[in-house]
Formats: sequence, structure tokens, C-alpha cells
Amino acid sequence: MKFLDSPPRFLFFTGKGGVGKTSIACASAVALARQGKSVLLVSTDPASNVGQVFDLEIGNTITAVPAIPGLSALEIDPEQAAEAYRERIVGPVRGLLPEAELASITEQLSGSCTTEIASFNEFTALLTDTGDAIAEFDHVLFDTAPTGHTIRLLQLPGSWTEFLNDGKGDASCLGPLAGLEKQREIYANAVDALADPDRTRLVLVSRPARSPIAEIARTHGELADIGLTHQHVVVNGVLPEPQGDDALAGAIYRREQAVLAGLPDSLRSLPLDIVELKAANMVGIDSLKTLFATAEPATAIVTTLDSDPLPEVVDAPLEVLVDELAQSDHGLIMCMGKGGVGKTTIAAAIAVALARRGNDVHLTTTDPAAHLEGTLDGQLENLAVSRIDPEEATAAYRERVLTSKGSALDEQGRATLAEDLKSPCTEEVAVFQAFSKVIHESRRKFVVVDTAPTGHTLLLLDATGSYHREIARQMGKNTNFTTPLMRLQDPAQTKVILVTLAEITPRLEAEGLEADLQRAGITPWAWVVNNSLAAAQPTSTFLRRRAANEIAEIDAIAAAPRRRLAVVPMLAEEPVGAEALEALSHGLEEAVVPHI
Repeated sequence: MKFLDSPPRFLFFTGKGGVGKTSIACASAVALARQGKSVLLVSTDPASNVGQVFDLEIGNTITAVPAIPGLSALEIDPEQAAEAYRERIVGPVRGLLPEAELASITEQLSGSCTTEIASFNEFTALLTDTGDAIAEFDHVLFDTAPTGHTIRLLQLPGSWTEFLNDGKGDASCLGPLAGLEKQREIYANAVDALADPDRTRLVLVSRPARSPIAEIARTHGELADIGLTHQHVVVNGVLPEPQGDDALAGAIYRREQAVLAGLPDSLRSLPLDIVELKAANMVGIDSLKTLFATAEPATAIVTTLDSDPLPEVVDAPLEVLVDELAQSDHGLIMCMGKGGVGKTTIAAAIAVALARRGNDVHLTTTDPAAHLEGTLDGQLENLAVSRIDPEEATAAYRERVLTSKGSALDEQGRATLAEDLKSPCTEEVAVFQAFSKVIHESRRKFVVVDTAPTGHTLLLLDATGSYHREIARQMGKNTNFTTPLMRLQDPAQTKVILVTLAEITPRLEAEGLEADLQRAGITPWAWVVNNSLAAAQPTSTFLRRRAANEIAEIDAIAAAPRRRLAVVPMLAEEPVGAEALEALSHGLEEAVVPHI
């Protein structure tokens, strides 16, 4: 692999959700450790599954991987980081301030902005070698969150440095003002490390499909704009040339090769590695050792699949769920799940099906990396499409605040307010307000939300919970009020649909998300198993081996009592446009839906 030739100390793996960043990062860490290097693998994804890959409990402390000498791993747990951060601020004044004031400070530090900054501080500490425990590692590999969240993370050193240089800072996010000089130095050093090609290499990971390739092309430009120019491209999961006459395998292969032949010029100039698709899931060290091999060992072939039929998959078309949703004429429908499971496709298919039935539908996304317009490929009667863009939402929020609060201030006061609004924390409030507006709109029409990947969505829901607690505190016990969280908790108003793949990691993550939602008082309404090879019944031995791995996962999902379930087969062509999306809900079995 070219990206592992003479690697610098820091390697970042980024890309659209579901492209295999974790598998590539873990396999790279194993490969370097087997060369005798001391390696630390760090996950900055709020929904990390590094522990699942190694079958090891990792968490927020550096943990050795016993089976691979020299390899350790660390998952930056956002909640643990936020709790430690709050304690560093509140602890020194506990017993010195009244309880009411302590409670107010704690509440101010309970939002997703604090979670982001706490995680970010741990990230910058790794980049700047502030901890003695980090100095011993030859390489530090970062398995990052999906692209939009990662770009935000990589931009933050510059954002906070600029904010601290220009303003006084916000104690609710950064802590006591006396510590800002130290923070400024740390953030400036982080910027230097990220921009230094001798210390940092960016690995853009994609699948051989239209949407993730477009995503890394955009990422390439955005990262180059902030000084991160030393980049490599890895296209993961490329189907080997099929043997035999399986139409499904042939369609996948031809489409993927066309995507590779048509790489954007901006990516062609970068070093490129191709990683072949493997029949087995990349879970466990033995599997990771084979990921970069160009051909699978002969012992992996399951010859009985040449003749034995695959077990039948439960007949559960998406249309059945749409029919039940359409019994009402309004409501909020939220598609959630791990990055790359096809939330955009499923959300668009549901929205199109509801609009075709004559309902007024608004399809929107909170995912910074979503491509709704490309999926719909045109307009449809009764269907409006939008996107909650963090930059646009933040700019609009700043303008509203300056117009309202700023109107009563003098010139100096307006300047101070404008400076405060430059804080990266402003984005949290702005996105939350845009999300709340969408929730409110669902009282009179269908609003279908394609959410960001799991970790980012949980941070948004955390902001929703913080707002609810603050309103409840201000309004008191005997006052009637309705917050966005209360609408999300009402099954008559909100239907949460968990989208997953028939693979162990997405299934376990969906189950974890379900548990998180239930703790917040939100019960998922249905599950959708997307992109199922088993449901498509392939004849290629290679694809049948992958399909056979799905059966146990689908059975495990279907076994839950009273769980609504839909299974969407792979399709031969991308479901782009209203006609193809509507057909998707009927369960066509003709080839592959790429990860969108």
C-alpha cells in the first residue's frame, strides 16, 4: 500500500460513512505493529467500533491489544471526556459558590458544544505530545468520524486559535479565562502539526461508488484549503473480476470499474491504492491481516455454496412500512443509523412514496455529507427538499441575533456581541434552532429527516435534551409547554426508523443507538435492513459467501418481539430519481444499491 510507504508519525483516515475507514485504519495499525513499530490507534468517532473489530473493551484510556505486540488503542469517548472537562471547571469552585450557581454552571456545560470541545482537547493533546504516555509511540493513527464531522474537527484548531486571538473567549466552553493563553499555544501547535507533511498524512478512504468518490473529492479541496495537502486516496471494497455469468456480480463489477476510470482530476493527482472486497467481514485480527492481500486464500472458499441454496430471507418490503405511515397526513420521520448504511436512499424512497400518494412532504438532511439532490435527480410534485447546512444556519443565526439583541446596543456593544458570535459554539445553537424549526413543521405535513451518522445525531439530540431541561427549569412545574424533545418522544408525532446493513458492526451500532434513544424516552418505530445480498439471491460463489454471512444478522434483527422490519435487496442499478426510488420500496431484486 502506497499510503503506508515511509509513513509520518500521524495518519488520519477520513471519508464518507460506511466506506471502511475503521477496517483500513485497524489493518494499517496491525501492519505497522507487525513491522516492529510502536503504534497507537485512536478513534475520534463518537460512535466508534474499534473495540468491536478487535473484540476488546477499549474506552477512554490507552489499552494494549494483547494479540499484536506494539499495538495499543484508544477511543475518545465524548461523554467521558465531557464529564472530566466539567469536573475540571466545577471542581475547584465546589464549596465556594452557592449550589444554585454551581447548578447553573453545570447546566451551561451540559450541551453538545462542551462535548465537542472536551473531545477536541484530547485530540489536540495527542497531536502536540503534551502527555508522556504518547511520546513512546512511533505512529499515531486516527480513525475519524464521517467526513463532515472530521472536517469540523480538523478545522477547529484554526477556529479556536483565531477566536482566542480576536476575542476574549467564552468561559462556558473553554473554561476559566486564566487558562486561555495555554489553550492558545496548544491549538497553534496542533495547527502546525496538521499542516506539516513530515508529521501528518491524510488518507481519503472511499468505496468505488459515485457518492463517496464525490465526497472525498470535496474533502480533498476543503482540507487543502486549511493547509492539509499531503493526501492519499484508498478505494476500498472493490469487487474482484467475477467468474461465471452472475448478472448481479457483473453489474457491480462494470459499475465500479467505470467509477474508477472516471475519477475526478483532483484525485488522479494523488497517490492511489485499491483494496479488494473480501468475502468475510473485517472483524478480528486474522481477517485484518488479509485486508491488503490481492487474492483470498484458497482455504476461505466455501465450495458447498456452489450448489446449496441460500436460506430464504423474510419477505418484508419497505412498501408495507410506507402504507402504515400514510395512514396519517403528517408527522416527523427520522432515518437514523451508522454512516454508509443508506439512510439517504431510504429517507428519499420513503419521501417519494408518501408524495406519490398525494401527501405534502418535506425531505431534509442534517448530514453535512449528504447528497439528497443527486439521489432524487429532479423535482417531484408534493415534495420539497432542503438541507440543514451548518454554515448557512450559523450565518442566519448570527444575523438574527445582531438584528434583535444588537439593535438596543451601542457601537461598542454590537462589536462585542459580534465577536462573541464568532465562537465555534455558535454553530451548535444555530443547527439546533434549524432542527427545531423542522420538527415544528411536521405538525401539518410529513417531514422526512435523513440524519447525520450516529455519533453526530446523538450530539444533536443531546442539544435537544439540554434545551428541554433549561426550558423546564425556567417554566416551572405547573406550566404547560412543549419542547422539541417532547415531540420526539411522542410516538404519535415522531417515527424513528433505524437503518442498518446485515452485518455485525452496523447491527450492533443500531442496537446501541436504540438503547441510547430509549434512555432519552424515544422508542424506534421500525428497522430497515438495507442493501441485502441475501435478499437478492446471487449466484456468484463470491457474493453467495458474503450473502451467507448476512442470514444470522437478519435473523437476529427480526427476532426482537413486536419489531417492525423491512428488508431492501441489493439492486443492479443505483436508485437515482423518483421512479427508481419508488420502485425500491417494492423490493426489486436486480443488483446493488451502493452505500449512499
